[in-house]
Amino acid sequence: MTLKKHVKAGLSALALSIAVSLAPTATAAEDPIKVGILHSLSGTMAISESTLKDTMLMLIEKQNAAGGIEGRMLEPVVVDPASNWPLFAEKARELLAKEKVDVIFGNWTSVSRKSVLPVIEELNGLLFYPVQYEGEESSENVFYTGAAPNQQAIPAVDYLMNDIGVKRWVLAGTDYVYPRTTNKILETYLKDHGVAAADIMINYTPFGHSNWQSIVSDIKTFGSQGKKTAVVSTINGDANVPFYRELANQGLAASDIPVVAFSVGEQELSGIDTAPLVGHLAAWNYFMSVDNDANYDFIDAWVAYTGKDDAVTNDPMEAHYIGFNMYVEAVKKAGTTEVNAVKDAIIGVSVPNLTGGYATMMPNHHITKPVLIGEIQDNGQFTTVWQTPSTVAGDAWSDFLPGSKDLISDWRKPLFCGNYNVVEGTCGGKSKVAAN
Repeated sequence: MTLKKHVKAGLSALALSIAVSLAPTATAAEDPIKVGILHSLSGTMAISESTLKDTMLMLIEKQNAAGGIEGRMLEPVVVDPASNWPLFAEKARELLAKEKVDVIFGNWTSVSRKSVLPVIEELNGLLFYPVQYEGEESSENVFYTGAAPNQQAIPAVDYLMNDIGVKRWVLAGTDYVYPRTTNKILETYLKDHGVAAADIMINYTPFGHSNWQSIVSDIKTFGSQGKKTAVVSTINGDANVPFYRELANQGLAASDIPVVAFSVGEQELSGIDTAPLVGHLAAWNYFMSVDNDANYDFIDAWVAYTGKDDAVTNDPMEAHYIGFNMYVEAVKKAGTTEVNAVKDAIIGVSVPNLTGGYATMMPNHHITKPVLIGEIQDNGQFTTVWQTPSTVAGDAWSDFLPGSKDLISDWRKPLFCGNYNVVEGTCGGKSKVAAN
């Protein structure tokens, strides 16, 4: 064999070796990135969650139109846990073990999230959770893109106390973990600020509760004692419609007893006559009415996607927008969808929010968010009446509960702990949830 032929043969063998070694990588690069969507499309929470499913489908469609992530297309896998909390766990297992999704976006209620959490951790999945919650939880497998209490509940109470002069408080919620834990935090906070126990009324109702006549009557009586009274509402789902309707029936205007809601946004208001509710409030981190070009672009995209000129946007939709874009950037940064690599890469990632600033993923898997108080208008929109001067970093553990005030969460090495006690210098467990 001549030297030339020998070199050509060697190059051919090298080329074949390279081709063989690259073949699996090329195939893997062509595999779709599977995105699980875990939202109730039926049952009492469908009024809120079905919109989030469509939001994810729109975001995935837009990302695919832009070439996917590093050339890989995204494939949505939609399931319906039907507002059934144990079924959420079953569907999460189906998404991870059977469908082999790379990431899950989903849940609304805290009880559904807590149902899913053991499955996500057991199978080392990723969950982006887009709704305000009670805190008192930290998992290396969950990214909390909704508000923690210090990003919604505490600022709302401060506004009512300092700007409205509220002296008596009705803490009204749906009977499950989010309202109960949030109200435990708020009750302690109010008492620390000099509010007497007699000036705090706490009431819980089941999911889907519809007969509000006696409860609203009790609220009316409680508020007739000569002290400015407000309702702090953690009522969730379709129970809000008859609640607000009964407020109007009994003539409880916002000027008499204002309601500040943590789970009522544009989507919930689109189903009722809002004229009698003008002046009542909601605390969120985004409103559709925000005057910002990025927000207008998002609204236009949503209207085009739904084909409905009257389609509305809301806070959890923005949280999915932020979480999805953070996931995209983390995959690019990591160069892979491998779960542990994405978990490491996403800390510190910043993406635009829809209110004119940026959201950053903090080491405790919560994001930075502005806090806005909005007043209901007769067109079902909100006018912002107060907001924080800058973004607020979410706190996984409340400063106002004795068992939590000394805890922090930091998922960076070497600490890598969800409940590190800064006083004792100990970690209570790799990934723990407070007892609620």
